[in-house]
Amino acid sequence: EPRSPWCCLAWTLVIATMNSLVFLLNLLLMFVIFTVVLLPTIVVVYFGFQCHSQVLHSSARYCKSILDDNSSSALIILGFVIMSPLLVVAMAIYCSLARRLQLLVCFQPYTLALYKGGRWCRRGEGALCCARGCNTQLKAWV
Repeated sequence: EPRSPWCCLAWTLVIATMNSLVFLLNLLLMFVIFTVVLLPTIVVVYFGFQCHSQVLHSSARYCKSILDDNSSSALIILGFVIMSPLLVVAMAIYCSLARRLQLLVCFQPYTLALYKGGRWCRRGEGALCCARGCNTQLKAWV
């Protein structure tokens, strides 16, 4: 049965807050994974740009003794070349973790705010955010 207007508004705010938290959790997980996986690229490109005489030309000892303009250019090119495979690896790691933790199942539909008696679960009981005891035989499209 439909909820009252105030109850519907309250449930809409609860569901919107929960969906926002799940979105922020996904975003944080993605940021951490991409930062860790792309760290070699970030370091190589940073040192390449830092020691190149046309860009920053640092006065650090390693820039004067080890890296000249040619080696700095090589570091910059190497960093951008290894970025593509590392992006694929980072996305594969994120997708496998999101699938294993079932984070994308945690988004709740707004129809729970409109009607009473809805369950906090869809598709299986294994999700971290779903309530136990859901009837997995019910299909939304039937």
